Amino acid sequence: MKWQPVIPVMLVLCIMVLSETYAAGPVIVCIQCHATLTAKLSQPVELWQTSIHAEHGITCNVCHGGDSTDSAQAMSPAKGFRGVPAPTAVPALCGGCHMGVAGHYTNSAHGRALGRGGPTCVTCHGSHDIKSATLDLIGSRNCSKCHTFEKARLIRSAMLKRDTMLMVIEKKIRMLKSQGIETDQMEKRLFALRNRFHAMFHSLDIKLIIMESDHIQAEIEKTNGVGGKDTGPLAGIIAVGWALLLALLFYLIKRNVD
Repeated sequence: MKWQPVIPVMLVLCIMVLSETYAAGPVIVCIQCHATLTAKLSQPVELWQTSIHAEHGITCNVCHGGDSTDSAQAMSPAKGFRGVPAPTAVPALCGGCHMGVAGHYTNSAHGRALGRGGPTCVTCHGSHDIKSATLDLIGSRNCSKCHTFEKARLIRSAMLKRDTMLMVIEKKIRMLKSQGIETDQMEKRLFALRNRFHAMFHSLDIKLIIMESDHIQAEIEKTNGVGGKDTGPLAGIIAVGWALLLALLFYLIKRNVD
């Protein structure tokens, strides 16, 4: 009888422990093991932990294969373990998730040089310390590894003003969210639109990028800005989203027709 008052407390504690374990997600045995190894083998873990992949739960097995929840099967070929992908296999592997970028890359000068010294995704984006893609990646540090920066500079300049506008829209969406306004759909639409806009760079087609950037610019300006004179903040953001969507649909249709 003396244990009866304690039992409810013990049950609550057990539930709390189990809830925290569940919330933390499954244990990644690849990380557990590599974190204890020498610097060369533990470094990928350190780099991955601050990456955009880690932020979104993209773990080792997505790129390397195997079963990341079972130490006995982590490097099993039967579980699809592939180890370090061959350089020529990298674009197709990354393209499994980043399909829009892969299409532009394949048809570009970079893609046509695959297997002949041309760059792959990891040349510019890295392999484990992958960061959120921004125009900062288009710089002399990356582009001058193989050639001059001049062509890339022109492309970056063509995209910079529109990219800045997208960042302003993102900031105002965050402001609305902080005020308790439902913004999930706007966030998802902006995320998709910005990814498609950034994907254009991989075509390396300056004329196309300038033309489509100008078209997107014109569509954005029709809205008079987010929360501008003629629209409220919410209506302005929605209008910008639809304008960008129409502009990018025009771009995608034109690419398919051409």
